[in-house]
Amino acid sequence: MNAVKLKKGASSHSAYDLKSFLGDVEETHTLAVLVDNEAGVLARVIGLFSGRGYNIESLTVAEVDHEGSRSRITIVTTGTPSIIVQIKAQLARMVPVYAVNDLTVEGPSVERELALLKVTGTGEKRVEALRTAEIFRARVVDSTLESFVFELTGTPEKIDAFADMMRPLGLHDVARTGVAAIARGT
Repeated sequence: MNAVKLKKGASSHSAYDLKSFLGDVEETHTLAVLVDNEAGVLARVIGLFSGRGYNIESLTVAEVDHEGSRSRITIVTTGTPSIIVQIKAQLARMVPVYAVNDLTVEGPSVERELALLKVTGTGEKRVEALRTAEIFRARVVDSTLESFVFELTGTPEKIDAFADMMRPLGLHDVARTGVAAIARGT
């Protein structure tokens, strides 16, 4: 009789080899962290991630309260649900941290990223790059006889899709700001 009710061959005969079927799924979360605006705080927050081997997909920082001298760090990270809980708990324990909000879990939020993309080319590829940019609502912010620089604001997926479309048309360089996010509603 199989007391654990595992399918035959599901383990290598050791309880240490059993994996949680829910814990292996990697999720992407957007965290908004309110911190003191002082030297070394960003390094300490990033040190928490690098010291434990956590990945950062995107990172943006800006001062949001001049009188209170506070900054907001927006971090997009990936990990299993248990890792995400661990990251939030460790961030909340840091002294210069006032609040940690998981925008992915707390309800609907708005995420935007700004990108500048340089596309080089002539002839039909140049015309096609302009047509594609119009579809994506990208703005031309610089133009020479050999290249365009497009400015595009949107979700990271939109920017990825635009870059994929521009690659065969002569995508030369990409600069991205990272995700800025805020919760919707009250």
